[in-house]
Amino acid sequence: MNRSKPVWGLLAWIVGVLFVLPVLWMVLTSLHSETDAATNPPSVAAALTLDGYRSFLSAQPVAPLLNSAMASVISTVLVLALAIPAAFALSIRPVRKWTDVMFFFLSTKFMPLVAGLLPLYLFATQTGLLDNIWLLILLYTAMNLPIAVWMMQSFLAEVPGEMLEAASIDGAGLIRMLWSIVRPVAMPGVAATALICFIFSWNELLLARTLTATVAGTAPVFLTGFVTSQGLFLAQLCAAATVISLPVLVAGFAAQDKLVQGLSLGAVK
Repeated sequence: MNRSKPVWGLLAWIVGVLFVLPVLWMVLTSLHSETDAATNPPSVAAALTLDGYRSFLSAQPVAPLLNSAMASVISTVLVLALAIPAAFALSIRPVRKWTDVMFFFLSTKFMPLVAGLLPLYLFATQTGLLDNIWLLILLYTAMNLPIAVWMMQSFLAEVPGEMLEAASIDGAGLIRMLWSIVRPVAMPGVAATALICFIFSWNELLLARTLTATVAGTAPVFLTGFVTSQGLFLAQLCAAATVISLPVLVAGFAAQDKLVQGLSLGAVK
């Protein structure tokens, strides 16, 4: 068993490098000129330049980035506010036929998103919500809520029932038990759920591309604007993708401890 540990460690490093290599390649390409970035095979040792980032900043990216931040953060907060009480009712204080309820949440993800684009577009047009960031917030909340309920249910199911019984005997009410007992145990799971919902909302393109235009366009929609049918665009596209990926990368690194604890908390042991 001990002899196999170096092998598994080497395998983990190889898999990690394979995942990180495309990101490093994107960053390197963003630092090349358009002509060097378009060569085949790519010119790895080409001179470095910041022209791609200058083109990105000159395209006025502040508004799309703020729209993405607003839609991702607010929808994540709403998802947690709805998912945590639902998961509490489905795990710690289970309702009748709670497995049917869980299947209902899962069934809402069965329909492909593209199948609902036309009804959503007609609804946005009739209600005057087309190109409105609040419609995206509502849709992102609905999109991530089933995932959050499933994740939080598995996390809250790990809270020891003996601790809740002891607190109840001591006279603690529901709010006190949630804050003093459930919150510390489930916080890694909450962090993991929040991070995943934030990433899904930040990266979402199909709804944003269809339901927004100039006012509520998000960062992924802004990113597609660098793809043109004329001229070279690969370097500035990689520069824009690098900058737009930074919030997700920073959030992931900042919450990596909580994320690992949260994902392992709901695992089958």
